Amino acid sequence: QVQLVESGGGLVQPGGSLRLSCGASGRTVNRSFGKNTMAWFRQAPGKERVFVAAISWKNGRTSYADSMKGRFTVSRDDAKHTDLHMNSLTPDDTAVYYCAAGPLTINATLESDYVYWGQGTQVTVSS
Repeated sequence: QVQLVESGGGLVQPGGSLRLSCGASGRTVNRSFGKNTMAWFRQAPGKERVFVAAISWKNGRTSYADSMKGRFTVSRDDAKHTDLHMNSLTPDDTAVYYCAAGPLTINATLESDYVYWGQGTQVTVSS
């Protein structure tokens, strides 16, 4: 079994920054988990879950949704952990942010591309 656990969400003012973290654990999680791409999705109230960013452990390559480029940075310092650094946040970034992992490449942007999911962490951008 694989569990993904996110942390770091909260309330932040517009223009502020936040860092989300996600770690994988479980009986079947070992160094080979690095074969999985790890990604972030978000779901705003009343909207569908959408892709935010993804990162490969094998080659360090990353991909981003167009609206996040330049503001968000995804990092991965080991095979089982990823961070999402978010800057210049606006109220439109308010959402539940989910960590996901799956065997496809960083070009995978659909929910169905990912096998493992976290429970999500709430990010609220408001003054």
